[in-house]
Amino acid sequence: MGPRVVLPGSAGHRRTGAGRPGSEPERTVRHLQPARQPVGEPRDFNPMLGHRGCRLGISYPEVYDMQVRAIMEAACELVKNEGYEITPEIMIPLVADVKELKMLRKNVLRVAGEVLAAYTLDIDYQIGTMIELPRAALMADQIAQQADFFSFGTNDLTQTTYGLSRDDAGKFLPNYIASGVFACDPFVKLDRDGVGQLLKIATKRGRQTRPSLQLGICGEHGGEPTSIAFCHQIGLDYVSCSPYRVPIARLAAAHAALQDK
Repeated sequence: MGPRVVLPGSAGHRRTGAGRPGSEPERTVRHLQPARQPVGEPRDFNPMLGHRGCRLGISYPEVYDMQVRAIMEAACELVKNEGYEITPEIMIPLVADVKELKMLRKNVLRVAGEVLAAYTLDIDYQIGTMIELPRAALMADQIAQQADFFSFGTNDLTQTTYGLSRDDAGKFLPNYIASGVFACDPFVKLDRDGVGQLLKIATKRGRQTRPSLQLGICGEHGGEPTSIAFCHQIGLDYVSCSPYRVPIARLAAAHAALQDK
């Protein structure tokens, strides 16, 4: 077990022997108190649509700064000490408006610049975003102004398009499928008619702004053969999925490519 930080006012803090010679309980309280209050703040009635993704990064920029610094320092260590060639891709999640991405991109550039200067290196890196909200798909032409790549988070995009919770929909989806309301579980096979149309719109609009925009999907659909075929048809560059689905994804991608010939 690693070192413990005992919060002031807790039973553990009272057991530390405040007042003993050499102890500094007041300093401990003063230093920990500013960090204690935010711990309980990010609590939502509906966390799936609440204070998460880029919203958290805007409210608490130090969280994303820490992650960007870790990514860039790891890349610099591998390049400088082990001779790797690396292009880190830093992805900002749950963007709904280009102003969110512009603000966070600026922070990424600042932190990455600090790390590269400290290592005296010049490493190429990319900053992109997850398209997980219908609004983001519709505003893809604007969002592409600040993004080097898009990754369609089809798990969340399906949830937000249907207004379904993937964690709770199992209570009624089997009945919907048995009754013919849905042909299949939209969290298993990509919904081409609804979610798929958003992918098409975002692909077209994003590349109108940035022709070199790299596009792919990230989610369980990335390992489902018919979903992979659809992604190939609309011109996506890659799919990302769970490790155990990678062999299926590779086979499905090869099959989709062969069908074009």
